[in-house]
Amino acid sequence: MNFTILNKKISLKFILISVILTNIITYYFITNEEKLKSDKTIATLHSELNNSSPSSCSYKVKRLAGFNYINPILFVDNECESDKLNTIKQSVSSLIDNYKKDGIINSASLYIKEFNENGWTGINTDEKYFPGSLMKIPMLFTFLKEEEENPGYLNKEIAFTKAFNSVKKTQYKSKSITLGQKYSIRELLNYMIVYSDNDATSLLYAQMNLNKYKKVFTDLGLQAPDLDSLNHTMTAREVSYFMRVLFNAAYLNDINSEFATVLLQKCNFKEGIVSRLPNTVKVAHKYGESGNQIEQELNETAIVYLENNPYVITVMTKGRDYKLLPQVMSEISRIVYQNMVNN
Repeated sequence: MNFTILNKKISLKFILISVILTNIITYYFITNEEKLKSDKTIATLHSELNNSSPSSCSYKVKRLAGFNYINPILFVDNECESDKLNTIKQSVSSLIDNYKKDGIINSASLYIKEFNENGWTGINTDEKYFPGSLMKIPMLFTFLKEEEENPGYLNKEIAFTKAFNSVKKTQYKSKSITLGQKYSIRELLNYMIVYSDNDATSLLYAQMNLNKYKKVFTDLGLQAPDLDSLNHTMTAREVSYFMRVLFNAAYLNDINSEFATVLLQKCNFKEGIVSRLPNTVKVAHKYGESGNQIEQELNETAIVYLENNPYVITVMTKGRDYKLLPQVMSEISRIVYQNMVNN
């Protein structure tokens, strides 16, 4: 046998075996390195997931029921308060504490909802108050809903032939309807909202469909009032629902939502939320007073049409003297406005 040829064959075999072994060893180390990297990546992801704090915030969507094929959105609520509004909360909380120490108020609540980013914050948002004339807002809704179902309904005239006996004396009384005169429902709504006239309110109440009035509350997810009782209470958050669906035109149609907000802009109570705001800022608002000799309440809710940053604010207060409560509402409103301007 030719040893030269044999040696060449052996050399070729050796080289081939060496290449195969090298590939096997290289594959083994690369594979294990990739596996280690993969295992490390998976471990890292597990660690991040375990160490991260998952968001506990969720959204609640309130829809209007009663339809077969649609489910309109009334409003959307983020369950978490806005960090952006935390400065307002801290400032107003300190203010409320100081007023309480000075004996000016017994308690106060605040609810703010900004429309652009859907953020909110509040103070004592679960505390209950007697809304007083704030209940005239759902009355307004009831008559405007009636107008939507029966166009021309607001033109119906009602004669004011008998004065109503009111057991409660209001502190902020202004213009009132005249006995013996006839008024359209549209005119009576104007007296009820703009001047908070209880005679106009009583005349309207006698004409109102009470079941539809209750339905306004239940449609918004609120407890319907017991009309045989004067003990209906609401929170600042709940009162704000009325103003929010007005701004969104989510409950009344566009025309009537606009009508209602224009009417609320004419409210002649100027001592509370609007008193320290610039005259150039439009505000749709309504106030309500309630209470007794032991504790008195003054409450107000408003849409503040701040340019590029509109918001709802509701302030509810309890104290010993009606005359001192407007300054509390005014100062809270001022703090909120200044912060909203800078946001």
